[in-house]
Parts: sequence; C-alpha cells; structure tokens
Amino acid sequence: MLIRRPDDVASSEITPHSVWLDRRRFLESMAAGATSILLPGSAAGAQAQRDEPTPWEDVTTYNNFYEFGTAKDDPAKNARNFRTHPWSVAVEGHVRKPAVYPLEDFLKPHVLEDRVYRLRCVEAWSMVIPWRGFELRKLIDRVQPTASAKYVEFVTLFDPAQMPYQRRPILDWPYVEGLRLDEAMHPLTLLATGLYGKDLPNQNGAPLRLVVPWKYGFKSIKSIVKIRFVEQQPKTAWMLANPGEYGFFSNVNPDVDHPRWSQARERRIGEFRRRETLMFNGYADQVASLYRGMDLRKYF
Repeated sequence: MLIRRPDDVASSEITPHSVWLDRRRFLESMAAGATSILLPGSAAGAQAQRDEPTPWEDVTTYNNFYEFGTAKDDPAKNARNFRTHPWSVAVEGHVRKPAVYPLEDFLKPHVLEDRVYRLRCVEAWSMVIPWRGFELRKLIDRVQPTASAKYVEFVTLFDPAQMPYQRRPILDWPYVEGLRLDEAMHPLTLLATGLYGKDLPNQNGAPLRLVVPWKYGFKSIKSIVKIRFVEQQPKTAWMLANPGEYGFFSNVNPDVDHPRWSQARERRIGEFRRRETLMFNGYADQVASLYRGMDLRKYF
C-alpha cells in the first residue's frame, strides 16, 4: 500500500475526518478478512473497528509528552516549532547489523499500514486511534539480533533547547523505555509514523514512536532516536522515577490498582460515562500467552 506524505498531497485531495470515519464504518461492515488488514487478530480487530475513533482534535491536543510540559494541552502548544527533519535513528547493541539510519533510510524498506488500536493511559483514560506504521519485528528481523539480545531499549531525543521541560528535573532525561524481545517481536507492536493517515504531529511523538496497545501509554515512547538490543532489563524512565507505581511490564490489568487510583474502570476521551477496563486493554487473546506462568501482580 502506497501512502503519500501530506506535503505531496493537494489540500483538495485530503479526506476530511468525517469522511474518513464514514469509510471506517463501511469497512466495519465488510468481511472479517478485510478488517484484519487493519489489525491482526480477529477478536481485537473486530472490537477496535466497532469502537468510534477518538476525534483528531482530542488525539492531538490531549497528550502526555513531558518533554513539552506536564499539562495535557502543553505539548500541542510547546511542540509547534520542534524540528523533526533531518532525523536519524541509531540501532545499537547485540545486533549483527548496527547502523545509524537517516529516517528516510530507516523507513524505506517498510510498507506502512493503517491500524486502529486502543490506547489506555495509566491515569485511567483511553482513546481509539487510527495509527500508521509498521511492525517492529520487521526492523528486528532486518538488523538481526544476536543470542545475547534479551530486551529492546528505546531512547527519546535529548535536546533541552527544543524540549523545554528537559531543563527541569521531572524525569531522569532522556526518556528511556524497554520491552522484552518477545514483546517487541509481537505483531501488534508498532513503530508508528502517523495517525489518521497523516504524519505524526509533533505533540504525538513525531517523527517516530512506539505503540504497544496492550500496555499503558507511557510505554509508547515518542520521538525515538536510539534502539538498543541489550542483555539486561533496561532502566526505564518511570521505573527510575517511581518504581512502586510504574513497573517494567506495565500491562493493562484492571486487577492491579495504581497506588493512588483504581484501574478497574476508565473514561474514553469524548465520553462522560466510565467503562470497565479490559485485561491487556482487550488484547488478551493475542498477548496473554507471553506471560503464561507469571505473577502479574508482582510483575506489574
């Protein structure tokens, strides 16, 4: 599937979001084989397609991106002049093909797909977002990890001149996240370059971010500049800040409350009612086997 960049598309050709939503509703009525193009796994795929996508205005103005501020509307205001071109991504560690890729070369071998995923925040709110990107496992296959690689570590750009809140000791900058290698290889794990068919806005993690739909949103690290394959579990930003509240696995689990609030229910942005939180954010059929035999209260 060829997706043209917004700079190459005349304004008259850009589909309004209302029409885009109508197209999604049409796809929902098609056979399951067609909807699986958007999201692998029939159960989660069907559910995500039934969920109404969160409006563009909410997705792009209600964000956690602490490098640009701690209020939900700060990133949209403070990231306007963030420069994402040129951009490069370093692949390091236990791989046979380490390299520093200009973003264009990093993306070149990959066909971008549209996938509708739910995103659940640890603060008990959620969104349904039409992402654009490619499976992380395709990059992993490309760089060929060695037998020593057990985890994948991701690092955000550190540039206090552009990211003003990196001048404050909110977290131990730069932002670092990590996955176990088998989690990173799961077909649901996405390196996202866009949403709603457009390039990622700055406040949503441009130009490259991680999306792991069965985990809390803070695992979905933004503005990635480094991907390292390591033997030991990475020391992630929120674990360093508060290990009692933010575990490494960070799987959506309604039975494990955050110390300061319940995770049993959530509010979908744009709705007033609260809904029950689903185990693994509704993706249990696809990912529960990754954690077979683990105590998910201990390894939260």
